[in-house]
Amino acid sequence: MDRLDNTIRPYAWGSPTAIPQLLGVEPTGEPQAEMWMGAHPGAPSRTGRGTLVEVIDADPEKELGPAAVARFGPRLPFLLKLLAAGAPLSLQVHPDLAQAQQGYADEERRGIPVDAPHRNYKDANHKPELICALTAFDGLCGFRAPLEAAGLLDDLGVDSLKPYVDLLHAHPEDAALREVLTAILTADREEMSRTVEEAAAACIRLGGAYAPYADIAHHYPGDPGVIAAMLLNHVRLQPGEALYLGAGVPHAYLNGLGVEIMANSDNVLRCGLTPKHVDVPELLRIVRFHAADPGVLRPEAAPDGEEVYETPIDEFRLSRYVLPEAGTTHDLTRATPQILLCTAGTVRAGEHELTPGASVFVPAGEKAEVSGTGTLFRATVIA
Repeated sequence: MDRLDNTIRPYAWGSPTAIPQLLGVEPTGEPQAEMWMGAHPGAPSRTGRGTLVEVIDADPEKELGPAAVARFGPRLPFLLKLLAAGAPLSLQVHPDLAQAQQGYADEERRGIPVDAPHRNYKDANHKPELICALTAFDGLCGFRAPLEAAGLLDDLGVDSLKPYVDLLHAHPEDAALREVLTAILTADREEMSRTVEEAAAACIRLGGAYAPYADIAHHYPGDPGVIAAMLLNHVRLQPGEALYLGAGVPHAYLNGLGVEIMANSDNVLRCGLTPKHVDVPELLRIVRFHAADPGVLRPEAAPDGEEVYETPIDEFRLSRYVLPEAGTTHDLTRATPQILLCTAGTVRAGEHELTPGASVFVPAGEKAEVSGTGTLFRATVIA
């Protein structure tokens, strides 16, 4: 197995302290948002044999296993991250596989450069993802019931929000949600900015359930996404709890440290809380206007002490081991590729001693025995 040397991405929303604290190093003073573990071409992990992209390209079937290559092609189908949000991320959705393939082909046909700021589809893959909290973790996930969202907006006492409140009382519910989000994103920007300022002041005054939106408005003053965010469920995860974000589900991470895993894609359509491009017509085509409970996941016990976060897709499978004593060895050998990440304590994986933030890549079929006292996350695929 290969010890990984991973890149930390300094996005502006990142916490300057959370990842350094986990790694046991001094903060640099700059935001440290995400540590990437995998073979994404934007920041592949490095090994003693070269980058993980180079290692896999040299012999995909040896590194990934024949079944994974047959199912997903000659690349690692997932990307594992440590994610540390110190400020809200953009409000966003991801396409399903058919939408991604269609959108990518259309933009290729129109000759839009992949790095163009107005390009929506960077690749032809979908991007389901799972976030598992290491600390208390706040996020937005999926639509609230329209009547609940109407009550939240109405209690702000902002006159310019009354039309949205009225629309949210309409039926059917999916049409009401679509009409309100469309109205928010297409409103006159100056008028919406004034509405957001009034709403933010009311959120500060009311506190409680409104506190997350006051914080969002502090980071994104005047942004229509502040009002759009109030249509969504606010979720606070406790350590060990997780959220699965499927296609078309609007979401945003607000603050906290977690382990994130996703299909290997860059496809994001933004709804707000960002200075980046917002393609409203395409966004409305992708969003699933369905109100539902966000569905907090807790790990399910599996053999040999493994705890699995069950999801409905096969590009990734995330689980964890909470190892209580050093004398027990667990055999994690598997016919598919794995990345093992330590988040607490000290764990021995083969010849490697892993402390918090350290990780290894385990090629398909390679012997993988772990022991120690700590917490180990295991990322792999179902093939």
